[in-house]
This record gives sequence, structure tokens and C-alpha cells, in this order.
Amino acid sequence: MIDFTSALYLGLHHPSRLLQPWQQLTLGMPAALAEPPGAAEVAQKLARLQGCERGVLMPSTLHLFWDLFGMLCRQPVTLYLDEGTYAIARWGMARLSARGVAIHPFRHHDANALLTKITRQARNRKYPVVVANGFCPACGTAAPIGDYLDIVRRFDGLLVLDDTQALGVLGEAPALRRPYGLGGGGILRWSGHTGPDILVGSSLAKGLGVPVAVLTGSDRLLRRFTVASDTRVHSSPPSLAVIQAAIHALAVNRLQGNLLRLRLAQRVGQFRRGLAGIGWSSTGGWFPVQTLCGITEKVAIRLHQRLAQWGVQTVLTRSRHNRAARLSFLLTARHRAEEIDQCIDMLDALAPEIEAPTNIEAPKGRPVLACQPRG
Repeated sequence: MIDFTSALYLGLHHPSRLLQPWQQLTLGMPAALAEPPGAAEVAQKLARLQGCERGVLMPSTLHLFWDLFGMLCRQPVTLYLDEGTYAIARWGMARLSARGVAIHPFRHHDANALLTKITRQARNRKYPVVVANGFCPACGTAAPIGDYLDIVRRFDGLLVLDDTQALGVLGEAPALRRPYGLGGGGILRWSGHTGPDILVGSSLAKGLGVPVAVLTGSDRLLRRFTVASDTRVHSSPPSLAVIQAAIHALAVNRLQGNLLRLRLAQRVGQFRRGLAGIGWSSTGGWFPVQTLCGITEKVAIRLHQRLAQWGVQTVLTRSRHNRAARLSFLLTARHRAEEIDQCIDMLDALAPEIEAPTNIEAPKGRPVLACQPRG
């Protein structure tokens, strides 16, 4: 069985034998009364990794965004939503929508569309909050963070990013031989942007392999968040087991992360070259989520079924705008070179019994991980 369905991009596993022992899973009290041992230290290390002043651990991004937008609705705000934003942040925003807060969607990664929307609403004198994914695996491109920040700062607003996809994968100083950069600090490190007007919510469950979330940003905003948080009062905090796994993840990232990212880039490059060799292509650039392009929904479903029969597990996905099913392969640093070759050979063997790919071209938009991002 060759599995291309796991989003553990660096292949990090955290078996209990490698973790520090714990005597209990929870203190039996909310984080508002007492942080679990190690939670504050892990949050601060994650904040430094991402280039922020302070962090706070949360059980999940759902808890995180529910509390974040609850905090923001305590003042007059207007939300501007990149249409490609992931569902979890949208669910948190629904809390504001239920209270009558205006939410203005704008075209995915279109800074001009955002500027037009904010300019039209500027006279209402409400605090503008722009919400987007740091990196979008659906289109394989990073958000134009510099452009978004220029607009946000022009109107004294706030940029909120979901950086779940990039944390642990992207980092600072990307180059041709190391397209993911160094350190794994996420989209802010990769893009070279920082500032007190940015908040970053991220799950560690993908790049770092730990089911816990962290909110990072300025010390001022994080202090406001911890005071305003509802789930830190009414929900259990991250368990001590999860916190120990996060400690282990950060240690592995520090010692081996760059090597794992290099190995991941090699597998992605091998996959893309293999596709090109049989006349196929994929979206995603160097990112480990590779989606076949130039095939119909019918072909995507057929390939998914036939590959499963041959022992290759893939993912059927749908984009927000085009609801047709697409076939995606999630690559990790644990995939072996021979597994990639076997997958390409199977696709080549299946080609005669399905429609050939059509209209194959490079995806539109800024390519990701091709060169040093703009500062």
C-alpha cells in the first residue's frame, strides 16, 4: 500500500517512548486558571519560530478562531474575507456574522479587489480585519501578504492569517536548492513580513504532526486574546500528552527539520518530473499537495478508484469555485523514491483506459517556492 492521503508533510511521528512521561492528562481546570505545564514555553518557542512576539496554545484552530473573532467583535469591525480561506476560520467568522458584523468576500489572492472593497467601506470608520490563508494548497500559491499588509496599514487594520499549511514546511531564505527555506517558521518567515498588525493562527497537525493549535502575534494583541477568550474558561486546554508531543516536534524540527524539508522537496520534484515524463502535470508548485490538472471529474474519479485497486491511496478534492472532483497526491518526507516511481508507472499504465489529459498548462497566479519572495 502506497498512501498519498496523509498531510504529515515532514513525516513526523511522536511515539510515547520518545516523549517525556506525564502523570496525568489534564489538571482538571481551564487554562484561564492555570496553564498546563509546558504550554506557555511551547507557545513562546512557536512564536519565535514564526517571527512573532508571543503565542498561546489552543486545543484546535476551531477553538482558536472562535475566540479570536469573539475578541474582535468587542469593537466595531468590518471583515474582509479572501474567498480561498479554509473552512475553520470561516466557522469562527460565523460568530461575528450572527451578531450582524459585515463580512465582505473578495477574489482569492486579489489585492486590488481587497483595496476596492475596503475603500468603499472606509467611510463607516470601522476597524478593518482581513482574513486569508497564508498558503493555499488548492491553487498552489502563497497569499500576496505584502500587498495585503500595505492595504491593511493604509487603513490602520489587522491581517489575520491561517498558516496551518505552511508551518513546519516553509521558512526563511528560500532558494533554488532549498525551495522551502530554512527553519519551518511558516509564511511570515518565508515572505519576510512581520509586524504588530498581524495575527497568525496555525495547527501543528500537518507539518509538525501534533494535534494542537497556536495563535501568535504581538504581545498587546495576545494579552487581549487571553483575557477575552471564552474557550480558555469553558473548555479543556491542550492535554499534557499533546504538549509533550509539541516539545518533541520542535526538537526534531530544530535538529532535523531542514534535512526533512530537503528530502520532501526531492520527492515533490521527482513526482513532478515523473508526471512530465508521461505527458501529465500537476498544480502545487513545490508544495507537497500535488493535484493533477487537465483531466475531467470523471477521469479523476476513475483514476482514484483504479489506483486504490492497485494499492495506491489518493485524495479526491474540490475547489471552492469549481466543484468538480480533482485528484490530489499528498507527498511526505517518508515516501521512498521507489514509491514515487511506482505511482508514476501506474498512472502511465492506466492512461490507455482513460481519457488523456487535455489543456495542460501552468496554473495561473504567482508561482510559489520558485524564487525568493518579494519583501
